[in-house]
Amino acid sequence: MWKQFYTQTGRLSYFILRRDRIRIPIWLLSLTLVTLLTANAFTGLYQTEAERQIVAETMRNPAMTAMVGPGFGLDNYTEGAMMAHQMLLFTAIVVAIMSILLVTRHTRDDEEEGRIELIRSLPVGRLSNLSSTVIVLFIVNVILALLIGFGLYSLGIESIDLQGSLLYGAALGATGIFFTSITAFFAQFSSTTRGTIGYAFTLLMIAYLIRAVGDVSNEILSWFSPLGWVLQTKVYVNNDWWPIIFTVVIALLVVGVAFYLNANRDLGAGLLPTRPGRKYASRFLLSPIGLPFRLQQTGIIAWAIGMFILGTSYGSVLGDLETFLESNEMLREMLQAVEGLSLTEQYLTMLMSVIAMLCTIPALMFILKLKGEEKRGHLEHILARSVSRTKIMGSYFFISIVFGSMMLFLAVIGLWAAATGVMDDPLSFETLFGAGMVYLPAMWVMIGVAVLLVGLFPSMTGISWLYLAYSFFVVYLGGLLQFPEWVGKASPFGHVPKLPVEDFDFLKVLLLTIVAIALVLLGFLGYNKRDIDE
Repeated sequence: MWKQFYTQTGRLSYFILRRDRIRIPIWLLSLTLVTLLTANAFTGLYQTEAERQIVAETMRNPAMTAMVGPGFGLDNYTEGAMMAHQMLLFTAIVVAIMSILLVTRHTRDDEEEGRIELIRSLPVGRLSNLSSTVIVLFIVNVILALLIGFGLYSLGIESIDLQGSLLYGAALGATGIFFTSITAFFAQFSSTTRGTIGYAFTLLMIAYLIRAVGDVSNEILSWFSPLGWVLQTKVYVNNDWWPIIFTVVIALLVVGVAFYLNANRDLGAGLLPTRPGRKYASRFLLSPIGLPFRLQQTGIIAWAIGMFILGTSYGSVLGDLETFLESNEMLREMLQAVEGLSLTEQYLTMLMSVIAMLCTIPALMFILKLKGEEKRGHLEHILARSVSRTKIMGSYFFISIVFGSMMLFLAVIGLWAAATGVMDDPLSFETLFGAGMVYLPAMWVMIGVAVLLVGLFPSMTGISWLYLAYSFFVVYLGGLLQFPEWVGKASPFGHVPKLPVEDFDFLKVLLLTIVAIALVLLGFLGYNKRDIDE
């Protein structure tokens, strides 16, 4: 009987691979190449043990622990230990994002669009679609693990040995497998694509925050985070494999529950009941901006809470950072040579750039929601009425600008509130506010890019996410890997003055704002002239 549930699973797996014949190779090659290039760059940056130990001292502080995870092997900071410490966590997050998006695409998205109903009309098992999706994503993550593992070993770096390299790849693969299972699980609860992605990304964010707080203050807390599990592998130091086994076992249990739920729910429905709306719409809901706001209301609230918590979690470690500075003579001597700036101020610039780029994620989601509504044919009814395209795009643009900026403001408020409570001599609100809000023009440029793509090249809106990922990579690792200056300047975040370390550059901020306005205007013009998908 159970075999009937999985009929044609192999053929559906081939169908998924056929649909994603470009998307999956791009993910695999991008992750592998970035990892290998970063590992190779470390060897040229710090060629002596003394240089590496100086870097290790800067990585011991609580702010960096919260950001990249606990440092294993800091007493002997080899290229391998450095690579695992500074890159494993963020690469694992990207792998998790890949798995979340691909699983959602072939489960809840296909179900919401009616494609699974069409497939079910054929002699296909009830669980075949979910099982084929899980099988393909498991295989993709295993291939990624092998590519990265053998690729790192092939670099021939002494401290990056075969066992550690395979474990590094396995840690990434296990993270992808875990979030494949989690997304398959959430796809049974939510009745929408947006809800499935929202639940999965919320769990990913919570996992990061729990790990950050646990790594700084309470190691036991880190064990409640799947990201904390993979970091306990201590890659290139102790090379512990049991966290990988533990992560995969938990993933298999979760996916088993997902199969059970999928077999017992109605097609097209989620286990969480959809709350019925009002019988009559309010005047605000009937307005061009009211409907887009209502559609994204839950996401706006969730992201607002998440960004505030993110700022609070980072701010809570600034007091420990100050204590760490007072007890570390080597770092005090190093900082005296950097124009008298404190380490807290220097790390503030990096924290703000990371926070600003994370706050750009919901801003892009809010504007790209317009493309999703168009793809599903939901705009036809609105456009058939006396509503102009400018009003429609303007509504989504307004939500993106206003609430994207609000996310950054809430993160700064959270950072300031936590820092005030833990620091003996806290930074002023004006300092933190200026250091954070100066990134708004860069966020506006990213929104402008999304508006331009929606208006002129609607099939290429994914480029906006690639551009944000590129910005994060070059801004976060640009100085560390000594990229050419033009590489960082290709991102709007590379032009933002780093307050309070640098002086405020009004011209740069003005130019970024002008570029953002130009992109938005071009996007609006294109949207008014092009055909709407039906």
